[in-house]
Amino acid sequence: MKFAKHSALLALLLLAGCHRGMPPAEFHADGKPPRLSDWHMVEARDGKLELNAGVVPYNLNTPLFTDYVHKLRTVWMPKGVAAKYDAKNTFDFPVGTVVTKTFYYPRAADGKFSDVARTLDYSGDFIGQDLNLASVHLVETRLLVRRKEGWTPFVYVWNPQQTEATLVRTGDVQALTLVDAQDQREDFNYVVPDEGQCVNCHEADMIGRSILPIGPKARNMNREYDYGSGRENQLEHLVALGYLMDMPKLADVPKAADWRDPSASLDARARAWLDVNCAMCHNPHGEASVTGFSLGTDVPEDHHLGICKSPEAAGPATGGRLFDIVPGKPDESIIMNRIGSTRPGTMMPEIGRSTVDREGEALIRAWILSLKGNCDIVH
Repeated sequence: MKFAKHSALLALLLLAGCHRGMPPAEFHADGKPPRLSDWHMVEARDGKLELNAGVVPYNLNTPLFTDYVHKLRTVWMPKGVAAKYDAKNTFDFPVGTVVTKTFYYPRAADGKFSDVARTLDYSGDFIGQDLNLASVHLVETRLLVRRKEGWTPFVYVWNPQQTEATLVRTGDVQALTLVDAQDQREDFNYVVPDEGQCVNCHEADMIGRSILPIGPKARNMNREYDYGSGRENQLEHLVALGYLMDMPKLADVPKAADWRDPSASLDARARAWLDVNCAMCHNPHGEASVTGFSLGTDVPEDHHLGICKSPEAAGPATGGRLFDIVPGKPDESIIMNRIGSTRPGTMMPEIGRSTVDREGEALIRAWILSLKGNCDIVH
């Protein structure tokens, strides 16, 4: 009862009025607004990145790797509509929904503006409604907008003053330097995708070319979030706000593992990482469907998952290896050659990163080492 009253009050506060004088959030049913602020969803105001009323932040149990960048995800819907729960797939969001994802780095201590921190610690980045711009480097904000004809992508790049982001249709490249806790430095080019590249990852149907958000699924969002007044389960929070309907009791909702949670099994963590980083293409309807190599969480651990399976279209990217995954032998597995590479034509995913996810690579290596079997006897 206490949770219900608290959530109902918070729902009224979030959905009523504007946030600190910001104009109401605005859904554009057509056209290509040139500035991020034209949407009034996420704006830089008075040295802070702020969310408007009704713009709800969320996180994922296991996120997609993008050059160690941090991501602030939000969802907004017009009044009177709600997304329909789905136990397996992306929620069925109504027309008017705007999903945003802002990419930013913590600034490296005493470094140049292009020096960004290489850290996996996202705790405390964004609690409540504000992100302090003095401590971060904003790179881009991407929108997926549910229009009548389907989902439409928009990419906005932030200016050096960190005051506004403008629409880019042909992408962008920024030279940055990752700096870790030991002051080790890694120069790389952060690549902002063009409109066509957005489709490559978000394509839900290779034939129909329709696109969908990737993250907003039950298993990914079934976790707690600190909204500034305490931690709540994200899905129950959305239900309380009127943003999600037809959800079963929480005990019946699937939950993906946090890939960094040592209390979760190695198999669950690895499968969650593969699902988020690879399954958007490697599924029966995706761009990589012709490979017969699927990496979703529900794929059995056999040749469908690439175990003892010869590649269909990898070419020289195999590095001379014979099978996608060889149980107990990561160095003989094609997948390790691809996730450990940054060479075009070899690396996987094909776009979306310029660096190697070292921790993710170590996780998949450990998982392959744990697998049992012998490809020599598979025909």
